[in-house]
Amino acid sequence: MTIEFLRELGLKLLCLSNGHGEDAIALRILRELQQHPHPPELAVFPLVGEGQAFAQLENARIIGPVQRMPSGGFIYMDGREFLRDVKGGLIQLTIAQFKTIRAWVRSQQQSGNQDGVILACGDIVPLLFAWLSGAPYAFVGTAKSEYYLRDEEGPLARKSRAFGWWGWSPRSVYLPWERWLMTRSRCRAVFARDALTAETLQKLGIPAYNLGNPMMDGLEPENPAGFYGPDAEFREMERSLVITLLPGSRAPEAYANWLLIVEAVAGILSLFADRKLLFFGAISPELNLEALRPSLEFFGWRQDGEIRTQRREGSILRPPVSSAQEIRKESPNLLLPLTFVQRNATMILTQQSFNDCLYEADLAIAMAGTATEQFVGLGKPAIAIPGNGPQFTPAFAEAQSRLLGPSLILVKHPAEVAAAVQSLLRDPDRLQLIAENGWRRMGEPGAAARIAECLIQRFGGESSNSQLPPIH
Repeated sequence: MTIEFLRELGLKLLCLSNGHGEDAIALRILRELQQHPHPPELAVFPLVGEGQAFAQLENARIIGPVQRMPSGGFIYMDGREFLRDVKGGLIQLTIAQFKTIRAWVRSQQQSGNQDGVILACGDIVPLLFAWLSGAPYAFVGTAKSEYYLRDEEGPLARKSRAFGWWGWSPRSVYLPWERWLMTRSRCRAVFARDALTAETLQKLGIPAYNLGNPMMDGLEPENPAGFYGPDAEFREMERSLVITLLPGSRAPEAYANWLLIVEAVAGILSLFADRKLLFFGAISPELNLEALRPSLEFFGWRQDGEIRTQRREGSILRPPVSSAQEIRKESPNLLLPLTFVQRNATMILTQQSFNDCLYEADLAIAMAGTATEQFVGLGKPAIAIPGNGPQFTPAFAEAQSRLLGPSLILVKHPAEVAAAVQSLLRDPDRLQLIAENGWRRMGEPGAAARIAECLIQRFGGESSNSQLPPIH
């Protein structure tokens, strides 16, 4: 079948995803597919949660039942969360979802369209459903990386029981049954999240591609600051040390994480008493900013009533208008940032301008998943404090430190963060190593467009044994 034939008949693609982060990655790829000169007809099916991200996608309907589970999708972190989901109807939902997928494939065949294909985004669950569907499929492996087990120098020491299952699979982070699903003839492509993983899978006969990580797409700053000029060196010496705070997005866990982060910030204020400090709290729109105020006031922060409009350190607070009332009048849906001050420091809490929070910062205190990975992918260090979960537990933090390597510094207690910051700033060679490590592990922007183009080629009739792209 050729691309010319697809112009007449049209490719039909069903995207399966299983989680909030997976939905976001799938959304980026699907948007790029819609920009293709001959876009496929799209349908989506979020297997975990309600798939709210796909509301942003035009002309792509959700084909079956969706339901928010009690765990929020973090059943891998705690067996008790899995039991809660079972009691909440997980098994019945899974059966209904499988029947819906099979019905979608049959409907394509009965309508005379043999081009119904599936894009599975996430882990083994959508991958298994894709295989069971009977349709050709591709897989975006968001959950696993060889970096969990090894780096470029060799195997990593195991520090957690969380890696016990992977002992079954010494050749790859993917277990034998996962690799079996990837080697089926109907599996046309596997998009690994990094070069190390793609290279390992290719050696095992899997059609793996290293086209980058869609997490790094769309992170350009909304309000880029002008850093360069005749006084750039002076401004660099005089500017604030900028630290972004990432507490995660899921309540009530994020509020507990925030308390630990604010405690860590108190230590930084004491150690860096002679330097201007600027903290950006990148807060999910799903959280309540007012709920963060008590912990700040407990640690001595007071709210600053001014609305700052300076271009450098106030870039995330624009548009530059004179009053909060004026902002609300012009943009009634705009969530205003809150500004707090203490001694030599300013803290800005914002539920917008996430990209600016990442780009403006020198480093981060992070207790998040995807946001931490994106920050590291920009070549910057993050310091993590394990929390009580259900997501950001000690086991999760240790796994994330394997994934991100030297770019993520784990501490056991908030009081240790300030010394970790000081150690980083005193070691420019280490900062350069961290930058290169982050860029290598997370890849360059533009992955979604590259994956979309590859999907069109692989499902558009190119031979299944066509040469794979080289590892970069």
